[in-house]
Amino acid sequence: MMVGYGDDPHAAGGPARHIPVLLAEVLEALSPGAGEVIVDGTFGAGGYTKAILASGASVVAIDRDPDAIAAGRVLEQQSGGKLRLVQAPFSTLDEHVESADGVVLDIGISSMQIDQAERGFSFRADGPLDMRMAQAGLSAADVVNSFKVGDLARIFGFLGEERHAGRIARMIENRREKHPFERTLDLADAIETHIGRAPKDKIHPATRVFQALRIFVNDELGELAKALFAAERVLKPGGRLAVVTFHS
Repeated sequence: MMVGYGDDPHAAGGPARHIPVLLAEVLEALSPGAGEVIVDGTFGAGGYTKAILASGASVVAIDRDPDAIAAGRVLEQQSGGKLRLVQAPFSTLDEHVESADGVVLDIGISSMQIDQAERGFSFRADGPLDMRMAQAGLSAADVVNSFKVGDLARIFGFLGEERHAGRIARMIENRREKHPFERTLDLADAIETHIGRAPKDKIHPATRVFQALRIFVNDELGELAKALFAAERVLKPGGRLAVVTFHS
């Protein structure tokens, strides 16, 4: 059994990084053991991977975020060859492993990504309107500043379940002609000013729009569908698949 992966303050970003909330439940579902191969399709800060390695299993850990992969290199070096990191979307997991005893996917955004204002996932602090997990391709600013109003309304309504989707899309279209949206707080404040916020509201008026933009920019629903098929292709008979998802 391999132990001690959580002790190094530099491993996978250090102890202050994200700890999976459902770690015990995922381990129970996967039931990893010595000699097995488990695919961690959303490596993140390495919470699942560390626990799986401690069981004696080997791990192929995948993440499309280059920051996550870079932070995990120390853990990879410590693993004695039992951990292989791959920078790629989890939809391609079957391109990086031929067979596996288990697969875990933790869908959505991690707290460490939210905490990095420069990544633009949140309006807790001001940052560039980015939201790209892979740090490449179309950004949230590109979408907000160039998509037609009808397309924006559909994105906000379908992916964010935002009931004011049309109003917000029209506001964005009118505002961006003179002042394009480039910062997270700029967009969040503009939405709050336009829609308003009642004392009884539990979430900020921009929350659902930000969720919708993030899901769209990263094609999260498409990636998930592909990943589920990919997991089915690599899992051995009797293999286990654990999928964790949460939206507020």
